[in-house]
Amino acid sequence: MANETVEKPVVAEQGVWVTGPDGELVPDYEASFPEINEGEVVHGTVVRVDKDEVLVDIGYKSEGVIPVAELTIRRSVNPADEVAVGEEIDALVLTKEDAEGRLILSKKRARFELAWKKIEAASESGEPVTGKVIEVVKGGLILDLGVRGFLPASLVDIRRVQDLDEFLSRELRCKVIELNRSRNNVVLSRRAVLEDERKEMRQAILDRLSPGDVIEGQISNIVDFGAFVDLDGMDGLIHISELSWSHVNHPSEVLEIGQTVKVKVLDIDRERQRISLGLKQTQTDPWQQVVDSYREDDVVEGRVAKVVTFGAFVEILPGVEGLVHISELAAHHVENPREVVSQGQAVNVRILEIDGERRRLSLSLKRVEEGEQPVPRADGAESVHTMPDLRLSEEAFPAGGPPAEVAEDVEEPSAEVAEEVAEEIDEPVAEVAEDVEEPVAEVAPADEGAQPETVEPEAAEPEAAEPEAEPVAEAEQPLAEAAADGETPEDEPSEPAEQADEAEPTEP
Repeated sequence: MANETVEKPVVAEQGVWVTGPDGELVPDYEASFPEINEGEVVHGTVVRVDKDEVLVDIGYKSEGVIPVAELTIRRSVNPADEVAVGEEIDALVLTKEDAEGRLILSKKRARFELAWKKIEAASESGEPVTGKVIEVVKGGLILDLGVRGFLPASLVDIRRVQDLDEFLSRELRCKVIELNRSRNNVVLSRRAVLEDERKEMRQAILDRLSPGDVIEGQISNIVDFGAFVDLDGMDGLIHISELSWSHVNHPSEVLEIGQTVKVKVLDIDRERQRISLGLKQTQTDPWQQVVDSYREDDVVEGRVAKVVTFGAFVEILPGVEGLVHISELAAHHVENPREVVSQGQAVNVRILEIDGERRRLSLSLKRVEEGEQPVPRADGAESVHTMPDLRLSEEAFPAGGPPAEVAEDVEEPSAEVAEEVAEEIDEPVAEVAEDVEEPVAEVAPADEGAQPETVEPEAAEPEAAEPEAEPVAEAEQPLAEAAADGETPEDEPSEPAEQADEAEPTEP
């Protein structure tokens, strides 16, 4: 019996063989590749880095392509700065096969999906997240958490940060305070992390301090109602009323940010963890100087600080003001205090009453006798009546120089005016005196009150000296009357005036 070889039909094993178009079995190459779907996160190795894309081997039939826009959430980056050849990364499948048959991947979206899960878990548990500052924008910072997280400027630190650029490229630990997946919105707070870290330190500060302690701190912030002092981990408030014994319009007048000051603890609210501080309590109380140095009926000097309807407040020492009632301003009746004093005026006043408990001072201006000298200032400062010394030297102003110059300046215009008056008035009159007959005949009719018969034109030549005085007098009369009527000799031209215009001026 011959041996017969029986060929068994090849059975197509799933995942290894597949039936080809002609019915023959061929190897199933597709089954050797991993199955991937769009939206799935895959793991691969970077095999090439170009300026506009990155190739990643994920074990598929072709390398995946990551466009530069899908590398990171940062803008305008160099792919070589983000990944390197041989680096293993995660990527999200965007398209299994585009128009060119390429597999399109996204590294930033893979990070987004993975990071979002971590952020959601951190938001629920209250644990902080860590991210790198990649941008400084208006109102805060942008952190790279795999997603873009926004850190408002007010939550960057416990105190307000003036320059946000110093945080650029720094790693920050923040708490998630707001999360919105539909808007991809993540809001962070670094201040919450810092406050938690300082909570134990703050409690230790509260336990260590007690009202009445004098401590040192640094001005951290200035606001309209006061200033905050950093006490090595905790801020205390100096109210504006506790800054100085004198009136303060704004805290910036006496303090500046960063200044080191000594303050006194006024009150501690341990439940609300608040500390009230005072700055003026560490300074000399000017009212104590008043009580120690001044007595009633003393005459002191001061400066009018404010004028009101019922009197005036006079500051006799920095921070100490007394009231001069309107009835104590002058010996006579005063309707308005501004009739007697004005703000900023230096005055001497008499102390009528010192009330140390109520910190009130009654003063009088009218009871100060003329020439009475005030007592020395309690603070030893310069007198308010002292005038500045200009220290003018004799080299700049020789003795008798300035008065002589002033006299010359005053006299010169007067001489010029005199010359003009002499040219306009005296010369025509002189010409009238030289020619008696014609001017008298013309001038006399112009004046209805004149009496021409008093002039004798046929007088003899030896007596001409006496009649010459009469025409001069009569010629001056119409000039005076014309001046009284508001007119000048030019208003009514006459023959003498015309002769004066034609005549050459002579030196007086």
